[in-house]
Order: sequence, then C-alpha cells, then structure tokens
Amino acid sequence: MSVDLTAQTGLVDQMPDRSPGVWKAAWGRLRNDRVGMVSLVVVLAFLLLIIAAALKLVASDWQKEVGVPNAPPTFVGPRAEAVADDPLAKLVAKDAKPVDLSDIDPLAPKYKEWEERAAKIQVFDPPRADTLPFGADRLGRDVLAKAIKGAEISIFVGMFAAVVATLIGTLLGALGGYVGGKVGDLLEWVYNVFTSIPDILLIFAFAAVFGRGISTVVLILGLVGWTGMYRQVRAEYIKHRSREYVRAAEAIGVSHFQRMFVHILPNVSHVVLVRMSLLVVGFIKAEVILSFLGLGVPVDQVSWGTMLSEAQAELVLGHWWQLAAATLFMATFVTAFALFTDALRDALDPKLR
Repeated sequence: MSVDLTAQTGLVDQMPDRSPGVWKAAWGRLRNDRVGMVSLVVVLAFLLLIIAAALKLVASDWQKEVGVPNAPPTFVGPRAEAVADDPLAKLVAKDAKPVDLSDIDPLAPKYKEWEERAAKIQVFDPPRADTLPFGADRLGRDVLAKAIKGAEISIFVGMFAAVVATLIGTLLGALGGYVGGKVGDLLEWVYNVFTSIPDILLIFAFAAVFGRGISTVVLILGLVGWTGMYRQVRAEYIKHRSREYVRAAEAIGVSHFQRMFVHILPNVSHVVLVRMSLLVVGFIKAEVILSFLGLGVPVDQVSWGTMLSEAQAELVLGHWWQLAAATLFMATFVTAFALFTDALRDALDPKLR
C-alpha cells in the first residue's frame, strides 16, 4: 500500500497555527493600543524614577537648603528686590544719637561680637541659588527634588496598599464565593459593616489608633479598601465553582484549596489585576488627602500631599511653584496609570476577544 507523502505534507501545511496563550494574546492587543502603550511608557518612567530615588541616585539631598527662600523657577528669573533706600530711615539715622542699651539689655555688649562670629561662619557656607529649575520652598529646598522624593513615597504607598487590599479582598472573596453557606453569610455581614461606614471615617478611626507613618498609611488604606475587590472576586468564584473544569478537578480528587487557588484563581486573574490597578490610583489620591490633613507620612518625610499642605501658606504670598510641581507630577502619573488601566482591562476582558 503506497502512501502519498505529498498529500500528507499538504495537509500539515494547511493545519492552523497553535492559538496563542491568554497573556500573549492580551499583550498583542495591548501593543495595538497607542494610548495604552504611551501610558505604559510614562508609568515605567515614573517607576524607574522612584527606584533611582530609593537607591539615592536622585533627589537624595532634597532636605538641603540649596536656594534662597522661595526662589522662583528658572524660567521666571530672580525676584526683583527693592533697592531704594528709605528716606525716612536716612533722616532718623542722621539725627539719631547713640543709646546705651546695657541698662536695658545686659547682653547688648555681646551683640556686636556675635554678629562678627556669624559673619565669619557665613563665609564658609555655600552660596544659595537665586533661581532653581522648579523653584524653592520657604526654606530654600529644591522643589524638583521634593517632587521626585514625594513621588517615591506616594507611589510606594499606593502600590503596597493596593497589594494589601488585593490580598485581603481576594482571599475573603474566594472563601465567600467558593465555600458559601454560613462562611459566606458571615463574610457578607463583615462586608456590609465596612461598606455602611464612610471610608473617611474608617480612615480617621484607624489613623487615631495606629498613629502616623508610611507603614501605617499602607495598613490603613489596605484595611479600608478591600471591599470592592472582595465583591468582584466573590461574584467570579460563584460563577466558576460550578464550571466543568472545576467539576472535573473534583472528580479526580483535587483538594478544595487547589480548586480555589490553582484552578479558579488563574481564570479570574484578569479581574483581580484590573481591580488592583484601579486601587493604586485611588490609594495615591487617598494618601495625598491624608498627608494634606496631617494624618499621613511623618513630618520628616515628603510626599505630594505634604507638598500641597505646605503650598497653602506659600500660595497666599504668590509663591505658586511648589503647588504647581506637586500637581503636575501627581496628575501626570495618575492620568497615565488610569489610561493604562483602561487599556489593560480592554486587553484582558474575555468578552472583547
């Protein structure tokens, strides 16, 4: 019996290619989204910036007073100081007679000596700049360095708080959706208690108990923000627990733990990932609000929220550059991350495949 190898080869050539995996197909759709890719580049640039700041490669001297107080940005130029002498002060100085202050202030003879010593010390101080790229704050610290260091703190808090909330919400949602019964009822009761109280009141309550600090802010936001993740994961587990692949795993003796986290969780991971991305944006805003109200990072640290808080008093005096720098950095990152989250959701949504 002869075999037609040519015919077999033709059949092999006509066979369709193997379909790409879930993540490879999602990456292909994401690459075709121009807005999503630009947003991803901006987000990665910020992440590289905060890594460099954490390694003290940039903005390590943000606390140094490198400029004159409230030095304006470079494109504005140095402030025009009043150089005209006061005629009234000249007249008073001309007619004034020397007054012996030793009877009034015993330390008066020492004032001149102290001024001379201060002048000698100032000789060794490095000169301060009249202008800086983004200006200086009321102490003469570089606003650009503060904005970079503030990005490190704010983004760190937002991302790690989102991880904490994701872990809590995913674990409780998986238990509530897969186990159900009394366990599900108990978790629903806890969920309803948390959602019935305004988030801002919960944040204030936890802040009063745990105090201030970066780790404290991460913990507070994670404990408050898990409810949305729980609700979505619970709904997905209720939908997937009766699917054929879960029943097949049960038939061959797979444990409940493996069914929950080895079989079902990968199939709902796109929901978890997208929800976590949304939490990052929300938690960055929450950290800014907390630091603005004085409940966030300590006073010896800087974040975008503390910069906005400091800018209140400076803005009254017309010094707007610290407010502009913090707002520009925060708006750029939050907008890029939100757009990237939208593109990621579209790429991972099974309904759009």
